[in-house]
Amino acid sequence: MDQLIPYHAILFPADGRPPSVVQLMTSRHISSPTQYGMNLGPRMPHPEAHMDYVANGLGGAKPWKYLLVEALDGMNRRFTNPYIVYYPTVSRDGMPFPINKSIRDLQGALYDERVAWRGNVIIAKYRDHPFQGMMNASMADFPILKNFIRARGSPQVQY
Repeated sequence: MDQLIPYHAILFPADGRPPSVVQLMTSRHISSPTQYGMNLGPRMPHPEAHMDYVANGLGGAKPWKYLLVEALDGMNRRFTNPYIVYYPTVSRDGMPFPINKSIRDLQGALYDERVAWRGNVIIAKYRDHPFQGMMNASMADFPILKNFIRARGSPQVQY
């Protein structure tokens, strides 16, 4: 049986609760080699565990997508440890996910409903490669993520 390895990530819940640190479980990717009992290679994250109303049983397809955050606007250097934003894309009933109230509140006057973040959003941290070098995020990362979220609409135009 494959070992699940958790990493800390930040959850921005759609229902308006404050952001919090959660465990983002990862499993060994099917094509990854295993050597001496250690998992090497890519690990598949499972943000869907924290996403309400996502579709199940898509035949291997994921009900979520991700966006890499390697720098903030105006930065001329990449983050040493960039972020990966997981957002839901396929709902269980085909209806749009609810607007993320936590993110809406963070965006304040910059909020634009046409590009609103929807559903629960999970943000993790990595080094080098998003699926090979995951690392723990903490609430100390929140100010950077807040700056990213305030100035950015959702990459998902249609849900």
